[in-house]
Amino acid sequence: MEHLRLPVVAGLFYPADPDQLREMVQHLLRGAPADGAPPKAIIVPHAGYVYSGLTAARGYARLGLGRSRIRRVVLLGPSHRVAFRGLAVSSAAGFVTPLGIIPVDLPAVEQALDLDCVRRFDPAHEREHSLEVQLPFLQETLEAFTLVPFVVGQADPAEVAEVLERMWGGDDTAIVVSSDLSHYQEYGAAQRADQATAAAVVALRQDAVDSDAACGALPIRGLLLAARRRGLCVQALDVRNSGDTAGDRDRVVGYGAFAFA
Repeated sequence: MEHLRLPVVAGLFYPADPDQLREMVQHLLRGAPADGAPPKAIIVPHAGYVYSGLTAARGYARLGLGRSRIRRVVLLGPSHRVAFRGLAVSSAAGFVTPLGIIPVDLPAVEQALDLDCVRRFDPAHEREHSLEVQLPFLQETLEAFTLVPFVVGQADPAEVAEVLERMWGGDDTAIVVSSDLSHYQEYGAAQRADQATAAAVVALRQDAVDSDAACGALPIRGLLLAARRRGLCVQALDVRNSGDTAGDRDRVVGYGAFAFA
């Protein structure tokens, strides 16, 4: 039997019931305007959907403009639970959500493993939510696609960019980076910090994004480096925080959605 990566935050970060989950994601997407060119890459948050789902939907609504052509998603998110060096791929042949199984692009994983900074390390994936919360959005946004999932540990931006260059592909490949922004500041301070981070992302200033600015600073910085080399432009689609959605305003978490085209 093929090894599958099973969901661990279904019922916590998003509904475990397939019908409720599908309706929630579709409701969020219906409220997200989308125009412009389909993006090559997006940055989207990974908190519980009641907190960050509105912002994530802005990124996925834009990604959905490429629904008919995107057949592979390269997904990167930070490690919250396991410390390790480099980027970790999984031995799983598929990632499971309440909406079904997403097959892993195993040949692409093998290509990534040729790089010194990439290794197969299942413990990084087993309890990690930063990738998992993106999957139902991808399933409702795209048609049939395969997944190339990376959990990013301690890695240089140049290493992340090297992986992205290896996985870049053509118009059929999209890149998704999973990251929240500032953590546990007062509402006004968080707004100022997140707007500064958004300005740095739009300007492709990877050195201006650190771990205080975003928990996914390392994959973001790698994407910004690769985007600058590839001549991509960035648009901030939405920047808000948990005080705007389902939380109080004493200690908030920031969220941003960005499109690269």
